[in-house]
Amino acid sequence: MLISVLFFFFPLALAAPAKRASGPTVTIAAPAATVIGSSTSGVDTFNGIPFAQPPTGSLRLKPPQPLTSALGTVTATGTAKACPQFFFQVDSSLPMDILSMILDLPIFQTVTNAGEDCLTINVNRPTGTTSSSKLPVLFWIFGGGFELGSALTYDGASLVADSITQGKPIIFVGVNYRVGGFGFLPGSEILADGSANLGLLDQRLGLKWVADNIEAFGGDPEKVTIWGESAGAISVFDQMALYDGDNTYNGKALFRGGIMNSGSIVPADTVDCPKGQGVYDTVVRNAGCASASDTLECLRGVDYTTYLDAANSVPGILGYNSAALSYLPRPDGTALTDSPEVLAEQGKYAKVPFIVGDQEDEGTIFALFQSNITTTAELVSYLLNVIFHDATQEVIEQLVASYPDDASDGSPFRTSIFNEWYPQFKRLAAILGDLTFTLARREFLEISSAINPDVPSWSYLASYDYGTPILGTFHGSDLLRVFYGILPNYASASIHSYYFSFVYNLDPNTGSGYMNWPQWSAGQQLMNFYATSATLLVDDFRSDSYNVIVSNIASLHI
Repeated sequence: MLISVLFFFFPLALAAPAKRASGPTVTIAAPAATVIGSSTSGVDTFNGIPFAQPPTGSLRLKPPQPLTSALGTVTATGTAKACPQFFFQVDSSLPMDILSMILDLPIFQTVTNAGEDCLTINVNRPTGTTSSSKLPVLFWIFGGGFELGSALTYDGASLVADSITQGKPIIFVGVNYRVGGFGFLPGSEILADGSANLGLLDQRLGLKWVADNIEAFGGDPEKVTIWGESAGAISVFDQMALYDGDNTYNGKALFRGGIMNSGSIVPADTVDCPKGQGVYDTVVRNAGCASASDTLECLRGVDYTTYLDAANSVPGILGYNSAALSYLPRPDGTALTDSPEVLAEQGKYAKVPFIVGDQEDEGTIFALFQSNITTTAELVSYLLNVIFHDATQEVIEQLVASYPDDASDGSPFRTSIFNEWYPQFKRLAAILGDLTFTLARREFLEISSAINPDVPSWSYLASYDYGTPILGTFHGSDLLRVFYGILPNYASASIHSYYFSFVYNLDPNTGSGYMNWPQWSAGQQLMNFYATSATLLVDDFRSDSYNVIVSNIASLHI
């Protein structure tokens, strides 16, 4: 998540040369608009195309509404607005306190181009593409813990340029969706209003926009692959699972494949669970709406600054509560009908080929803020009281016991006794990384291979940042290599090749030119990526911990 923050502040650091004065023009039908873009180095870019009505005023905290009126001319040459951001919680440490207050200020959010009218699409395509080109489409969902991030942070031009070089030109689409208390506010009032999981609904409406309009840009609406990192990867599975797996629109599938970088199934309690209600009540109280007869309507009526401050007054991901997210997709009985692992077990998700994988040390970033935890008893207490409110002490003790109290076994893995930031750091990092990402991935793969054996899947583990002090190959460290591919090494080149092959053929091997990547079901092997090479790795590490997690998954919800 820290890497997501850094990317937010340097969104176009890799952008280059000045753009042409007169740019490419595309006419779309739904809604009717003439979209004017820009061109640089063989790639056309169209930024900030609206795909929904502004979610402001009475539409704040409401499902996204399609545009119903013609837009006229859309000059899509600037920087798309980000949705309101939740950078950090106010923490007990002075430096973090100051940073929190500064970054969460509405004035600073204005500087970073954030605001409520933010539901837009960015499109990159090869220059010269026409409406008859029928190029496959890569639909990107950004990460950031469902609290921060924006499509503006991820300029797809470099990906498109590389796809051209590799002879597999693609159309790249980045979608903006609401995050934090604007997109994932929980509570019984939200549930009763039918206004849960708004960020997921934003993503789904963006996919419908692609189905309606991407052909005009030269894309093939029947060859869409959805791809995300972190919260974006979790969102990819959620898009597969929305409406019990119905991913159709006007009788056709909205996407035919999925790529999940660091994220898949995240078990979660319902929108109106006690924790979710506590978040809602805190936001209501801090917005000055506690005495209102209709607290939700009061939240919609307060000014932007008041609501932003209130929405950001709960614990954030970059703080002591860490992976115990205040804002995330939760079962609502309608769009997301049950907890993701239950939907997976019941086969209630779109049966599309997918790639899913992790960084070797997913948990290190999330364990940076708990330096008061120095003993096994304190670690058990933390997990029991902060992360998993439904679990018994016996289950948490069993889970912790499956991770040896030995720095040599913790994360960053394979670093002996080194990198122990504080007593229990490497142990907690291993637990948080496995529960949220690495072993959750294995569970999804085992489920999908058992109930849908004919649907192919591939998996990986990235170790290319081995040796990074304290963090190892940490969560989000793949963005520079995998998204931008700016490092001229094996990892960047091979992953791009595998991904473009998958977008074209629903198989990462077809036309990739790199070593064969076996399907996960064929021996449960991972592609283990290093900076200058790759090898195959059997996906059976930390099996004792995996068995504890799978046996008790119903009580390990967040």
